[in-house]
Amino acid sequence: MLRSSHDRSWILGLTLAALLLYCLNLGNLPLRDWDEGTYAQVAREIYRAGRWGWVHPTLWGEPDFTKPPLVHSLMALAYHWGGIHAWTSRLPGALFGAAAVPLLYGVGAALFPTRLPVRFGCLVYLTLMPVVRHGRLAMLDGAVVFFWLLLLLCLLRSRRHPPWALGVGLGFGLIVLTKGILGILLLGLALVFVLWDSPYGLRSPYLWGGIALGFLPAATWYGLQWQHYGQTFVEVALFNQNVDRIWETVENNDGPPWYYVVELLKYSWPWLLFLPWGLGRTWGDRHLSWAKLLLVWAGGYLATISVMGTKLPWYIFPLYPALALIIGVSLAHTWQSLGGSGGQPYTPQPVPQPWLWGLGILAGGAVAGMVYFSPGGGEPAPGLLLACGLISGSAGVSVVLARRGNGLFLPVLLWSWYLGLLLFVSSQHWVWELAEDYPVQPVAALVQQHTPPGAIVYTSHPHERPSLNFYSDRRVRSRPFGMLQNPPLANPGDPPVYWLVASPLLSQLSSPPAILGTTADWTLIQLQPPDSQP
Repeated sequence: MLRSSHDRSWILGLTLAALLLYCLNLGNLPLRDWDEGTYAQVAREIYRAGRWGWVHPTLWGEPDFTKPPLVHSLMALAYHWGGIHAWTSRLPGALFGAAAVPLLYGVGAALFPTRLPVRFGCLVYLTLMPVVRHGRLAMLDGAVVFFWLLLLLCLLRSRRHPPWALGVGLGFGLIVLTKGILGILLLGLALVFVLWDSPYGLRSPYLWGGIALGFLPAATWYGLQWQHYGQTFVEVALFNQNVDRIWETVENNDGPPWYYVVELLKYSWPWLLFLPWGLGRTWGDRHLSWAKLLLVWAGGYLATISVMGTKLPWYIFPLYPALALIIGVSLAHTWQSLGGSGGQPYTPQPVPQPWLWGLGILAGGAVAGMVYFSPGGGEPAPGLLLACGLISGSAGVSVVLARRGNGLFLPVLLWSWYLGLLLFVSSQHWVWELAEDYPVQPVAALVQQHTPPGAIVYTSHPHERPSLNFYSDRRVRSRPFGMLQNPPLANPGDPPVYWLVASPLLSQLSSPPAILGTTADWTLIQLQPPDSQP
């Protein structure tokens, strides 16, 4: 239970630190393509539809069967309060992501007999770069993790106070209203833990009653969709967007079984160094409740997403809190073995050599980053240059302290990584996918200025860009350039057709087009129907 002043102080500190990290400069970069642009457009249509727009969400006027509308509706509410912007699109997910940090403290406090692993685990989770970066995006995964932690907190509290089990159903229902079938997987993992740890808990009427009550709103919404759309909803929403992703590759998003292990190896530094030792200690204590939950959670979830046919980087998101607590176990043991404050260790145990090697490699990699982001490097960026310098210096200091058996190397790492992440999210690079294609906002302004609402707009770009659609408030569909060179015959009275064409391609047209406007790389032209042509 969270009764001590120390617990309250930790929760307050974690909350403030997380809010700063998740909400700082939230709108300093535009929305990225695909999920962000798509979810924001669905939210805008819910907002424009009024009070009951969430019942049957749409995307460009067509039924949207991709995901249930809970987070989209919260984004629409943010639009109502703060206008339609990138920061209001991202705000609900960022708040859920930030709130998950103190909520993880509550889960750990209900799980562990001592607070030290919980505190280290929460600090690790707070400073995991992929968690922070992805949690700031207009995505659904921050909300899913929050609801999952809420489910676990209620489950753990119900061991002493059975009515808390009603909250298990609440968390389950909210996950289903956010990401559909994922709620069944996470609830299944929770029930496996109960079966292993305290099977008598499965007989609790509060548990099953709570699950039934929690699922009722989700079942009602799904029932409304089935009643309105019939078999189409079942085939698209339940199978194509959910069940098919388990066995098949959807939209070419595939990968080998070790796909998510590679994701961890790429982005989970420096805390990945401490994971093997945490796993060893967790396995050694597998007769204890905390170890059972973390093994079922981490092992069961990772195994499930690894064998799925469809693989996307954000599917790993619910795994990170479990890994953070496992790493927290390793850091807590290290802190205690080194005397806590860096004095003479009371249990002779040298710091593992791989830790020193890993921190040394980290320092070297940060130096390379300093060179790359320096004024004479590949991509000058003062904020990232400072962040790399901070990380390089702290990693070097940590190596020196760790060699001396000084436990202060852990606070040095934690503080430097947190400050480095603050610099990272303050930069123009935290949404690095934006550099993969042309900036959409100037092009979107061009389209919005020269086309009426609901206009037919095509582009010679190889694929449709949801972020361009969102910012232009027009759907700009991708079409082969040959369709513009030999356009289909139009009938008199048809509305004009607009094309967004890469400027170098204009010279390939057989006749000079009607140019409406241009940016550095793109030109907007208009094709008139026969009775409108001079």
